[in-house]
Amino acid sequence: MTTLTERPGAIRSVSRLEPVALAATRAAAIACQRWVGRGDPHSADAAATDAMRAALAKAPGIGNVVIGEGEKDAAPMLYNGEQVGNSDGTRFDIAVDPLECTKACAAGLPGSLATIAIAAPGTLWAPGPALYIEKLVVGAAARDAIDITARPEDTAVAVAWALEKTPQTLRAVVLGKPRHAELIGRLREMGVHVSTPADGDVAGALEVLLPDGSADLLVGVGGTPEGVLTACAVRALDGGMEARLAPQRQAESDALADAGVELERVLGLEDLAPGESLFVATGVTSGSIARGPARVGRAWRTDSIVISDGSVRRVLETSFDRDPKRRA
Repeated sequence: MTTLTERPGAIRSVSRLEPVALAATRAAAIACQRWVGRGDPHSADAAATDAMRAALAKAPGIGNVVIGEGEKDAAPMLYNGEQVGNSDGTRFDIAVDPLECTKACAAGLPGSLATIAIAAPGTLWAPGPALYIEKLVVGAAARDAIDITARPEDTAVAVAWALEKTPQTLRAVVLGKPRHAELIGRLREMGVHVSTPADGDVAGALEVLLPDGSADLLVGVGGTPEGVLTACAVRALDGGMEARLAPQRQAESDALADAGVELERVLGLEDLAPGESLFVATGVTSGSIARGPARVGRAWRTDSIVISDGSVRRVLETSFDRDPKRRA
């Protein structure tokens, strides 16, 4: 395994922290179960965040939350700059979304996930006041064909060519947001098959990256936490990704201007996640990526995927619940 950094106290390989990542996402996924389908996304998000924070508090070392979910929509959050772990000296970076597809969880719909990425200290992109970025994600076969500054029609043709397809057989994921109405229309006018989930661009990117995924590219504007999480999975699987800042509110634009941030700069994997990283997702509600937790007597059975160092592994794990009051 490649050594990431020789900085004193730094991890030598993120794979050593796989048990930490799995414990965090599993705890979050299980904690959400009492809120699935109850129409309360805030409580579901809070349960996931509290459970993940408690799990990360037991991590061997000091984890720095470089980017957490919550600031852009006032949701419960592991906040940027928060430190977690038992402080034994080993340091690492964290990107996290304790509940990806919060609305799907609240509505009892498929596809919500608990997600985390871990990397060596100082290697994950810190977004500052940026809350939204435009993303373009493809798998390994099309990684050299993308240019986020190109017209969507040109991108579709280039990706289709790289995959030995036609635009009419291409499958794209674009979040079904009002801001994407024109983009979706232009792609569909070319004959591209466009999936438009209401939320969940990490899940959409996984559909592009996983060997059995249902999509060829993900494009459009989403949150910065999801962007960094996605970048970690893309790098681990040798895919392609480009991004640009895309502020959606005046306050965000003003904060970026005050910080002297260049909005038109194209961000690549070397900017977003330049080193080895570990990505883990556990199903919250059953979907194409992973199944949600299931009760087996007084135990929970969870379904997770681990993406690291060019590989994808599925982890099915059953844990005994010693407190019957915690039944969902």
